[in-house]
Amino acid sequence: MAGPDAAFMEAALREAESAGAAGEIPVGAVIVAGGEVVATGQNRSLRDRDPSAHAEIVALRRAGDALGNHRLPGTTLYVTLEPCAMCMGALVQARTRRLVFGAYDPKAGAAGSAIDLSDSPAFNHRFEIMGGLLADDCGQVLREFFDARR
Repeated sequence: MAGPDAAFMEAALREAESAGAAGEIPVGAVIVAGGEVVATGQNRSLRDRDPSAHAEIVALRRAGDALGNHRLPGTTLYVTLEPCAMCMGALVQARTRRLVFGAYDPKAGAAGSAIDLSDSPAFNHRFEIMGGLLADDCGQVLREFFDARR
């Protein structure tokens, strides 16, 4: 698969690999605005001793700083694993335009796998979602990480 979506997901994969090398669960994210990466993130929960330091949250915080706003309209978040409920809520609060994720997460994915918060009437913002981009590559990074720990 070619095109900008794949290139941005490959950047997220590099973040995931970096997180894995640091001993974190290898999930990476990038936020794009106007065709340019404005922020990156990777899981940092262990390093920061912060249960909220998922790749998406780290990237959202950095994008807010970079763009000077807690709202991120017009942005796309690329992440290697389907977001959890916390991260989906943060995407709503940020007013993200689009979510693109790699591997599906049948145990905790909140964009349709385990639960679907994307269509919750409790949320006042909707955004486009595309799942499964480079899913095999994204899933492989996770499988290799967990296989090495067993």
